Amino acid sequence: MRLILIRHGETQSNVDHLLDTAHPGAPLSARGLEQAHDLAEAVAHEHIDALFVSTLTRAQQTAVPLAERRGLEATVVEGIHEIPAGVEEMNPDWTAYVAMLESWSLDNLDAKLEDSESAREFMDRFDGAIAQIEALGHRSVAVVSHGAALRVWALSKDPSAASRVTVPLRNTEWIILNGSSADGWSIEQWGKHDLTAETATG
Repeated sequence: MRLILIRHGETQSNVDHLLDTAHPGAPLSARGLEQAHDLAEAVAHEHIDALFVSTLTRAQQTAVPLAERRGLEATVVEGIHEIPAGVEEMNPDWTAYVAMLESWSLDNLDAKLEDSESAREFMDRFDGAIAQIEALGHRSVAVVSHGAALRVWALSKDPSAASRVTVPLRNTEWIILNGSSADGWSIEQWGKHDLTAETATG
């Protein structure tokens, strides 16, 4: 399956650098709404059989123009929401949150911030959601989710890409993976960077 993982558009919390991870979350800003409309054009070259969104408001709003352009229904899926910040929620200082995410590894699956979730818990629910989407049998799907969740999940599936991913995933940028839960995933594109081309020339 071809999996197009899209980060939502801009919110005021993004502008203010606040850790806004709880439900329902901030809506899109005026710029975020513009980004959502631009996204529908930006992915015009991609075949998309189905569109899925997280339970957070900003992801659902981001998907509206794309759904309308493609004549698709944006299906809300449990499990693809953001990694919760717990006690760090709405903190403008992301140090503790980022440090925890960066500490996650096969040897450190159960560490977590207070009132948040561990790597094991996050991977179980995100894996489960992707497996649920796969079971529908589509060839190519788009999933509108969140920056930290997409980064952690995608790089856990293709760790070899980590050395080539040197920039953050900006609002309404996307990651493309090919493969399956059974056979594994490979990252083809990260934002504007074609990782397959970089591998071939590297």
